[in-house]
Amino acid sequence: MPRPYRIQEPELTYHIVSQCIEWRDMIADEEIKELFLEVLRRSRQKYEYRLIAYCIMPNHIHLVIHTTREGAQISRIVQYIKARFAEMYNKLLKRTGPFWNGRYKDSIIQFAKDAFHYLLWLIWYLAFNPVRKRLCANPLKYRYSSILAYLDEDTDVGVPIEHHDFFLKLGNTFKERVKNFLRYEDMYRKRHAIFDWV
Repeated sequence: MPRPYRIQEPELTYHIVSQCIEWRDMIADEEIKELFLEVLRRSRQKYEYRLIAYCIMPNHIHLVIHTTREGAQISRIVQYIKARFAEMYNKLLKRTGPFWNGRYKDSIIQFAKDAFHYLLWLIWYLAFNPVRKRLCANPLKYRYSSILAYLDEDTDVGVPIEHHDFFLKLGNTFKERVKNFLRYEDMYRKRHAIFDWV
């Protein structure tokens, strides 16, 4: 059976999910999570793209990436991130064999029923991923997520985050945007998930 065709166009926002092989907790240690952040930083230097959000979980990763007109296609960006990380992981742990559980999954934000609200809800969905998995009680306390970049202009979340245009439309100032963005957290907490989850 042929692989499904991936849509690869500039100026699209992709939600990427990739799982560790056999869903093992291979990214559980902080040292390994820091290694993944290092790979993300290197990928930003190698390719032009906008990293909108991320969340590193023990057995999978989430990335929200916006491709640019002059930059690389999404498959090239993700291939570099996955391959480079697997290479560095195997070298560090002196192991061989695959790290990732096959191809990454992707969904395109602009193809959602209501792309604007869906993306803003998705960022909170990623932030609450560690809470759902009982890794922490408060999403703001999880070190390996980008949510604080949307709440504090001066925070360092390990890799540069570029606010999506949808976030920028929430207000004229950062403070105003944060105030409106927090409504999506409230929506998530109350389980008003009015968008189809892919």
